[in-house]
Amino acid sequence: MANLKSLFKDTAIYGLSSIVGRFLNYLLVPLYTAKMSAASGDYGIVTNAYAYTALLMALLTYGMETTFFYYSNKKGENPDRVYSTTLITVGFTSLLFVALVTSCIGWIAPWMGMAYTQHPSYIITMAIVVALDAFQAIIFAYLRREKRAFKFATLKLLFIFLNIGLNLLYFVALPAMYQHWPEVVATIYSPTVGVGYVFYLNLVCTSVIMLCMIKELTAVPWRWDWSLLRRMLAYSWPILILSVMGVINQSASQIVFPKFYPGADGAAQLGIYGAAIKIAMIMALITQAFRYAYEPFVFGADRDTKELSKKKRMQADATKFFLIFTLVAYLAVLAGIDVLKFIIAPDYWVGLRVVPIVMAAEIMMGIYFNLSFWYKLDGIDDEGEKRNVNLNLWGAVFSGFGCLMLLLVNWLFIPHFSYMACAWAGVAAYGSAMVLSYVVGRFRYPQLLPPYPLRDMAVYTLIAAALSAVAMMTDLGNTWTNTAVKTVLLLLFCGVVFKREHMGTMMAKLPVVGRFFRGRDVR
Repeated sequence: MANLKSLFKDTAIYGLSSIVGRFLNYLLVPLYTAKMSAASGDYGIVTNAYAYTALLMALLTYGMETTFFYYSNKKGENPDRVYSTTLITVGFTSLLFVALVTSCIGWIAPWMGMAYTQHPSYIITMAIVVALDAFQAIIFAYLRREKRAFKFATLKLLFIFLNIGLNLLYFVALPAMYQHWPEVVATIYSPTVGVGYVFYLNLVCTSVIMLCMIKELTAVPWRWDWSLLRRMLAYSWPILILSVMGVINQSASQIVFPKFYPGADGAAQLGIYGAAIKIAMIMALITQAFRYAYEPFVFGADRDTKELSKKKRMQADATKFFLIFTLVAYLAVLAGIDVLKFIIAPDYWVGLRVVPIVMAAEIMMGIYFNLSFWYKLDGIDDEGEKRNVNLNLWGAVFSGFGCLMLLLVNWLFIPHFSYMACAWAGVAAYGSAMVLSYVVGRFRYPQLLPPYPLRDMAVYTLIAAALSAVAMMTDLGNTWTNTAVKTVLLLLFCGVVFKREHMGTMMAKLPVVGRFFRGRDVR
């Protein structure tokens, strides 16, 4: 229990900055959807462009962030040499990427379609942004290794506040001023730029953060070690495969949508989907926060815990409580959907039907992440140094199969069902990877698989599914009445969990709130 409490604490600490940052960044969603009508397709361009940047970020970092952590902490390696070699290598490939995009923009823009042919500067701008982001990822990794959490969090939040401020200036303040004093504002603002400001302002903010990293760029002597780099690349390529497949599973639908649903209507439909799934992204925040804490928790348990059965039991319990927590979040979003929908403009509300589907896919992705440790942990010896590449490659197999399922569903159904196919493609991708990971582990490597409480997990899933079905069918004609009824359903689920898991006894051991539960026999 102490280990699980430590996991929950770390999840809260790691997740707070991420959740706060993402929440503040979400403030741009109502701004964009208010200023860009669904019919214009402008928000569809934003959705498509940022999907590309997610994939390119994985390609341009090619696993070197994780590799930097591994080699900078490995015995016999010089951490400064590892940092400088990584920084120079990623910096060179990032510059090469920008040069290639700029020189080939003549055929890249028509191939991408949408409005990029008329505005190739969008592509070049985002290419520079993602190149800078890839380079900065190594510097952020260096800050984490040096335990300089304050500067790490400060730079992350500075980017977000600066981005929000500039977007408010260029999408609200300056357009209003332009109507009254066009000759004054025209030197820094033009209404014809429109959606282009989203990309140009991103570049400005990223450049400011780069300037704030001058100290880290000169923290160690710049030396490049080819023999070290060869070892690092041999370690990083499986990570690259897993990262790329993971991003494809998350972003491929937004990338391929214009190919299967072209034209202005396609851009409009993609914009509706991109706006609606922002509401569902609370599940991605929970999964990300849990992941930040769970990896060191599990790997640490693997090294320190001598009893194999105890280690597996902790993993099984953590997976169960992860499922419970995400199901609570799932029902909470459904309970508040009539209020949360005001995050986006009314002409985007038609896409709200994808929210529960996308959230379900995110839960499956989280369970798949939990299941992945049966092959990850076996790849580390007692000293935590040696990795078994053969078992780690199972992750690529599972993710690859999920990726194929996602692309197949999109290819077959986007032309007929528009963005609804994208939502169900996520379920197909993560669901198939999740099931494959469990089945292979259960029947081929049963000694590695933790004893997951499948019966309890199935009970909670079925109860949540039944309550969510009732919530989605509830429409009493009033926002607050609907919210109240759905909140009762949420509380009902929480009550079932509280009773079955003896949560009162567990919470009595916690500081501050524990006194409210002491002395109560919840069993």
